[in-house]
Amino acid sequence: MADPDPATAAAPPAYYHRLDERRFSPTPHVSGAWQPGEQHMGPVAGLIVHAVDGFVAARGTDDLQISRLTYEILGLLGATETEVEVSVLRAGRTIELLEVTLTLAGRVAVRARVWRLGRGDTAAVAGGQPADLPAPESCEPWSASTLWDGGFIASLEMRPLPHPEPGRAGAWLRTRTALVAGEPSSDLARFVMLVDTANGIAVREPPSRWLFPNLDLTVHLYRQPQGSWVGLTTEVVFGASGVGLTSSVLHDRSGPVGRAEQILTVRPRPAL
Repeated sequence: MADPDPATAAAPPAYYHRLDERRFSPTPHVSGAWQPGEQHMGPVAGLIVHAVDGFVAARGTDDLQISRLTYEILGLLGATETEVEVSVLRAGRTIELLEVTLTLAGRVAVRARVWRLGRGDTAAVAGGQPADLPAPESCEPWSASTLWDGGFIASLEMRPLPHPEPGRAGAWLRTRTALVAGEPSSDLARFVMLVDTANGIAVREPPSRWLFPNLDLTVHLYRQPQGSWVGLTTEVVFGASGVGLTSSVLHDRSGPVGRAEQILTVRPRPAL
């Protein structure tokens, strides 16, 4: 994992430093929870949205909004130089599909597809959303580092909702760490960066005894999130043949914004 550049050591903490148009250097704040030397998928997911934002801005403004993101995690996310490339799979003025590849050490480690849909006034027929969550200030802070390792989890402020159960829980999260040093990031990029934590807030079995990493992350949005807080209400199911599913309702301060799903590979943790 790259050490912070001495020239930026006095700057606020960040998950990445930009090297050039496509390449980024991760900092220790990206480190994952399952094993040393890996990036947590959270900062990776946020970095991909950040790259999409830059790609769209470079083409000029349009009236499309990100409505679905699907990330396929193709292998270990090593904490090494990270390259992100965005391309158009399906162009359109009201519907567009983008593809993003994230490459580590010459290997494509994540492949993402992003649907961008046109905006319209549908307020008159809006409805069907789940209930709002209690405000973050009404929930007590808790350090997730008591359960999970890694620099990314340590960088988060977490406020669990009351009355958690194994496999069913909720929480508010935010971070004061910048996504990319010296660059503003959209509310959406910072929101998506925290969604991958869902698999760790509603733990069904202790991670000290069971491994259950997710192989993907799919986020559906019917409203664009705003602000720094991300709210999750999450359920985790383990099947009987080594596969699990984490399902979450996503919230910002104003209410629900969409859903997220993560497929899990479930297996006992090998004895040390």
